Amino acid sequence: MSERVRSLYIRRMGKARWEQHVRAIEEMWEDVWARVGELGLDYTRVRLYQDGLPVCGQGEQIVRDLAQAGSQNHRLLVDLMAKGARLTGTEAASLLLQEYELARQVLVAADSPEGRQAAPRRESLADDLLERRDRAIAARIDRTLAPGETGLVFLGLLHAIGRFLPPDIHVERLDERRRSRRRKTAPARRAGEK
Repeated sequence: MSERVRSLYIRRMGKARWEQHVRAIEEMWEDVWARVGELGLDYTRVRLYQDGLPVCGQGEQIVRDLAQAGSQNHRLLVDLMAKGARLTGTEAASLLLQEYELARQVLVAADSPEGRQAAPRRESLADDLLERRDRAIAARIDRTLAPGETGLVFLGLLHAIGRFLPPDIHVERLDERRRSRRRKTAPARRAGEK
């Protein structure tokens, strides 16, 4: 759907705004790369979790394909895997399919009056689906992150998994880390580390 999103954005906001948007995303990922590097992690004790990556046994191939297609997010994951981090399937495929279908409906309806009228209903469905995804991601992290491991979790800004994680998993957002350099903890660490 990426070409449809691009076309719709350009039609509504203009090509210059699209290019500005693309540059802002590139700069954001450069910043994320730098922040991850500042963590000073032992990557052999790091588990990677990625928004939209299904639990399916094909996660590494999916990540490598998206990295090769130009995704900075997925290029970062490939780089971290090369340093010893382990990729972990993160999301329930059934919820991802529901998310895809909802996004497709939003794009199809974007230009019709009926579609705009149904927007509040779709927003409610999207909020419910996002919470179900957050709960499932948190449960997956709880099941797979071992004591002493650090999890790097790459999620879109609307996600809020922290409230669904058990208390022995400490979560620190990279943007919070930037504000307070005094903290020495990693973004998501399971208690029990020696």
